[in-house]
Amino acid sequence: MIKKTFVFILCAISISLSQNFRVERIEPPNWWFGMKTDTIQILLYGTNVASAEIYPSHRGATVIDFHKAESPNYLFIDLLVDNTINENLNFEIGLANDDYDTVITFPILQREKREKAFQGFNQSDVVYLIMADRFCDGNTDNNTIGDSLDEFTENDLDGRKGGDIEGIISKLDYLKELGVTSIWITPMLENNMWMSYHGYAATDLYKIDPRFGSNELYKKLVNEAHNKDLKIIMDHVSNHIGINHWWIKDLPFKDWINGAPENHLPANHNKMTFPDPYSPGESVALTWDGWFTDYMPDLNQANTFLKKYLIQNTLWWIEYLGIDGIREDTYPYVNQYYLSDWAKIILDEYPSFNIVGEVWTGEPAFLAAYQRNNKFGLKLNSNLPSVTDFALADAFRDYLSGKKGLEGVFNILAMDYIYSEPENLLTFIDNHDIARGLYLTKENVKKFKTALTVLLTTRGIPKILYGTEIGIVGDNRHGTIRSPFPGGFKFSEHNAFTKCGRTDYENDIFNFTQKLISLRRNFKSLSNGKLIHYYPFNNVYVYFRYLNKETTMIIVNGSEKEQTIEFSSYREMLDDSKKLIDLITDDKIELSKINSIKINPLSSYIYLIEK
Repeated sequence: MIKKTFVFILCAISISLSQNFRVERIEPPNWWFGMKTDTIQILLYGTNVASAEIYPSHRGATVIDFHKAESPNYLFIDLLVDNTINENLNFEIGLANDDYDTVITFPILQREKREKAFQGFNQSDVVYLIMADRFCDGNTDNNTIGDSLDEFTENDLDGRKGGDIEGIISKLDYLKELGVTSIWITPMLENNMWMSYHGYAATDLYKIDPRFGSNELYKKLVNEAHNKDLKIIMDHVSNHIGINHWWIKDLPFKDWINGAPENHLPANHNKMTFPDPYSPGESVALTWDGWFTDYMPDLNQANTFLKKYLIQNTLWWIEYLGIDGIREDTYPYVNQYYLSDWAKIILDEYPSFNIVGEVWTGEPAFLAAYQRNNKFGLKLNSNLPSVTDFALADAFRDYLSGKKGLEGVFNILAMDYIYSEPENLLTFIDNHDIARGLYLTKENVKKFKTALTVLLTTRGIPKILYGTEIGIVGDNRHGTIRSPFPGGFKFSEHNAFTKCGRTDYENDIFNFTQKLISLRRNFKSLSNGKLIHYYPFNNVYVYFRYLNKETTMIIVNGSEKEQTIEFSSYREMLDDSKKLIDLITDDKIELSKINSIKINPLSSYIYLIEK
């Protein structure tokens, strides 16, 4: 009898405990008054949180609805923010069941008054791409966080080197000296993974990885950059997360991710399947649903709760940090209906903002399909302002490697009629995923300089990879493409952040790059002018940029022979011109006295035309 009573008591305790709940996470952590997006969805997570009834307060917001998930540990609450409130407050929500009650607070804040924020970026800018871990270590104390997941050490090619936010802050003056105007930084969200220095496998979408710093430090970086008239572009990922994300052990819905860790599709790299008019639906699904690797679960943006979560998360970071743009990773692999809504909501909230989608293909027709207001009416309006111009990059790379001449660059630009906004393409020679330009050209600095000249004087928004300006070469491996910047780390043998610390080789390329950027900034025709170009016979590319009364002439000799330029061949652009002023040497050419000039092998010239 005693034994039976004891069992009964244990069962009663077990039933009682199962009804208790605990709130462990609230996401987003806050919102703001005065946002166009004033209806938000709060995710509550914790043991048995769905068992609670809610009792909201009545000032600052209104609870419209709430939703239980398939997991008992989630509760989604729809909240309408009262934009008539003009002071910070903590909106309270009571949660209770028969056995337990608690009150959570959700801060709703006034938006910060910022002179410089949400500025966007355009072809007046020069973008500088930083891989956060490989640029500069400003705080060696945060290089490890005491876990066992960093299996790669500093000495390993793919190990963490220690670059962080404090390191980037410490080099803002260097970037200002170089002349760049916008900084694109690879992702810095928490990546609590076995190999995660790159930042593309997030394990918490609201937290900066402590090895990079903190949310507050990222905000400080943005503010200090803005004080120096430098813009910040945040690298964002909607496509996937890291396998160690806290969701994975307890998904709110089974379809929160595509497949499961033990059973999922591999990535299908047919990035063009969506705009393809003949593509079957199952091909589209394969592209959107496949996992890049087994440690990067693919998110299912078709789930309406996840879609809301990701859009809010993006808006939260934009508003919290005050950033100026986003680079969206793996763009074609994401549900395009979600991305169209995502981009529209962001741009409605921040009209001056810019977003560039990574579309890794060298075909202009496919790239154009992903840019907003596509001229051919493909399926939906992406609302995406900018795409990565891999077509022009491939042309640069074919030229540098010797596969083609400068006619490849000419041909790609000649296809700009297919784009809705060719001037808003992000142009580049290399990036953090592909071999550097100097490696492709077998360290032929003269040839590399000609490509760099075209990049910084033709249409589009030019981007250079960190270390380009000092001639980092690397090879085909990610670890060397992403080489640590000399002088940014305790193991550096010299300091390339300073003129006296750089080698003669590094100073030569730095000075050349700095000069080109300066010319682009000071002569608006080089950044915002209309483009007129001539076919590069004998691998000599001549083109003009003109804006209002300012016209510049660029001559690039991509051949290894001296070439002759006959001015009569460019009569339409030079007909009423009197003089050419070399913007690099200040030499002057009197067109009434000289009919032609000799152009050195692998060289470039930038002239201001005086009428």
